[in-house]
Amino acid sequence: MSSDIEILKRLYKDYTKKYLKNILTSVFFTLILAASTSAVAYLLDPAIKELFINQNKNLIYIIPGFIILAFAAKGSSLYLAKVIMIRVSEEVKKDMQIDMFKSLIIADTKLIDNKHSGKFIANLTNDISMITNLVSTAILNLFKDSLTLIGLLCVMFYQNWKLSLIAIIMIPLASGAARSLGKRIGKVTTEQMNKAGIFNSYLFEIFKNHKLTKIFQKEDYENNRAIKVINDLKEKTKKINEVMVRASPIMEFLTGIMIACLIYAAAILVSKDELEVSNFFSFLAAMMLAYQPVRSLATVNIAIQQGLSGAKRVLPIIDETPQIKDKKHAKNLEFKKGEIIFENVDFNYSNEGIILKSVNLNFPGEKMTALVGHSGAGKSTILNLIPRFYNVKNGDIKIDKQSIYDSSIYSLRKGISLVSQDTTLFDDTIRNNIIYANLDATDNEIKEAAKHSFADEFIEKLPNKYETVIGENGIRLSGGEKQRLSIARAILKKSPIILLDEATSSLDAETESKIQKAINYLTKGRTTIVIAHRLSTILNSDKIYVIDSGQVLGSGTHDELLKTSNIYKNFYEKQIKK
Repeated sequence: MSSDIEILKRLYKDYTKKYLKNILTSVFFTLILAASTSAVAYLLDPAIKELFINQNKNLIYIIPGFIILAFAAKGSSLYLAKVIMIRVSEEVKKDMQIDMFKSLIIADTKLIDNKHSGKFIANLTNDISMITNLVSTAILNLFKDSLTLIGLLCVMFYQNWKLSLIAIIMIPLASGAARSLGKRIGKVTTEQMNKAGIFNSYLFEIFKNHKLTKIFQKEDYENNRAIKVINDLKEKTKKINEVMVRASPIMEFLTGIMIACLIYAAAILVSKDELEVSNFFSFLAAMMLAYQPVRSLATVNIAIQQGLSGAKRVLPIIDETPQIKDKKHAKNLEFKKGEIIFENVDFNYSNEGIILKSVNLNFPGEKMTALVGHSGAGKSTILNLIPRFYNVKNGDIKIDKQSIYDSSIYSLRKGISLVSQDTTLFDDTIRNNIIYANLDATDNEIKEAAKHSFADEFIEKLPNKYETVIGENGIRLSGGEKQRLSIARAILKKSPIILLDEATSSLDAETESKIQKAINYLTKGRTTIVIAHRLSTILNSDKIYVIDSGQVLGSGTHDELLKTSNIYKNFYEKQIKK
């Protein structure tokens, strides 16, 4: 974990340095703010002395005029300084969110799988907001309040140095209190953001599984879970706010002591003719105006600690280096027939348990090969290794005698389409879901893909046809309709290799028949690997592999395996009985 200083240097170098000109412009306006605030305090001395004591009528309009100008300059400069820093902070937020999003988009599948999406969203929103708050509020206040405090101290020392020495005792006391509160707030903020991530994750689960909650009548159970999650988040947020407001009573108490001491000292100095009443009022005004910047500086450390806490969670994600990446001199993979070969492949998702053990497979080009086996045998893992969603632990995978690990990932995946039983769709129009495979596709190509996938049958019946928005993950469509859109998308890609992961499971006979015809069109003349659970798929395959416990226990045609593999024979007989 980087130190706080290193994190601040990194944030400056990567995110705020480019806006240094804007920040310096904001600092310039804070100088005007400091000068005008100090002028307000200073003008009380001649105002009282000349207008009230000496009753100088020549200055009766001039001094009030200068006071108005000072307040106008103060208000305008504060507005401009804040507007500039708001714009800078929003630019920094945008830059950080883009960097984090880019990192997540190219991140390994393993990283995304190991953390709930709700927590990533909490990082993208809440954490980055804390960091930009550090940039805008903390930096602005640091300059604005420091310069204003210096200007007011100058006025105070000008009026009476003895009283000023008493007043500045409060500054180190306030700083000490702020440092203590800042450390505490940093720790509590980390805990609160963890709870916020859990809350986001829980909300995602509830919205995603709302039908499951209803059918199993678990509304009360989920209400109780929600109460616990929300209560945990509330407690952490409450702690943060309680720690933050502790600064107020501390500052009020210190200010009370200081004012009491000043009045006592001023009374003595006035009695000794070492201080005039006009000087004292000007000094008191400067001191009261200094109260706000001193208080703000006492709490700026809290904003810094919150920002640092957020940076410690966000920067590691931005810095995440994918393990699945191109080699230095990776070449474009050239597809010919699309023959795929697994050579002694070992694989595991973590250091515990081997999923695939010395797997050797040969998927003939432009042919259909089926993978048969019990659930958890390793069939889906085999499919996931081909487009390099994961890297093998040992061994190699070749396409047309070219190692996929010597080829660019872009060229590899460009030649592969995946159709799964877990169809993934966007909350967008039907057109945009199909065209996602090829953004340059024409309307005719989109309609042709829909026609060959039999998706046009239901699309044409919809009021808005291809412009119909289908909801989150296609919630407004049936399972068969979603599957047909998925196949249309794969048809539009026109890739030489097709991966089918139980694409016809859980469908009625009529829908399955249509989808099977769509798949036949999709896979014609293409290398196809299908995880088979249906008899029709098995019989259509040119070659079949029997997978069990991460090993290949048999291969051949349907007729050959009926004679040589008991596992396959049992699988086939169960299908017939269905």
